[in-house]
Amino acid sequence: MYNFVSERYFTQMTHYVVTIQRQFGSMGRPIAKKMAELLGISFYDRDIVEAAAKKLDIPVSVVREEEERAKPITPNPFVRMCFPLDDGTSDTQDDIFAAQKNVIRSIVAQESCIIVGRCADFILSDMPDSCHIFIYAPYKTRVFNSVHSLGMGEKEARHMIHEVDRARRSYHMRYAGYVPSDPRFKDILIDSSFLGVDGTAEFLAEGIRKKFGV
Repeated sequence: MYNFVSERYFTQMTHYVVTIQRQFGSMGRPIAKKMAELLGISFYDRDIVEAAAKKLDIPVSVVREEEERAKPITPNPFVRMCFPLDDGTSDTQDDIFAAQKNVIRSIVAQESCIIVGRCADFILSDMPDSCHIFIYAPYKTRVFNSVHSLGMGEKEARHMIHEVDRARRSYHMRYAGYVPSDPRFKDILIDSSFLGVDGTAEFLAEGIRKKFGV
């Protein structure tokens, strides 16, 4: 569906991109989707999984399972030399990341957009016209959102918050080398409980308009 685009083309682009990493239950995905509507640009999340699965000719379920199973590489090079095959990853995971990376780079070469998750902040860190955002919320708020907006039971909500956040941190650490919330690699970190879904989306969309003059 998408053609791979080399990094050298980034300097010739006129598009901008917003990447969003988020805590589970912070409502980061609906906020990103609302932002895309307000800005009149495309929104990508699960589409990237589907495109990568198609590129690799494997089921979408396999991509999702491998993303959740990823473990971070230890930062200690000595340990990595001692246990080069015991880093919690697989060739399939690495192939999936490479495919998603190609899909993401091809998308931003064609249009302005918002991309949720998938280490897009790291993959597009060399793109000048980009803004990298992390959305979080207090734990109680995330439990409330998971129960009332996502339809979970409270016990399930607490379990999902722990497990999904852990999986996202591990995946991000493995391929980016830092956790999704690391402020050194973010332009904006925002508590979604302060303004709510619509208010946060409107606030961020206005910031993007000012940043990129759109």
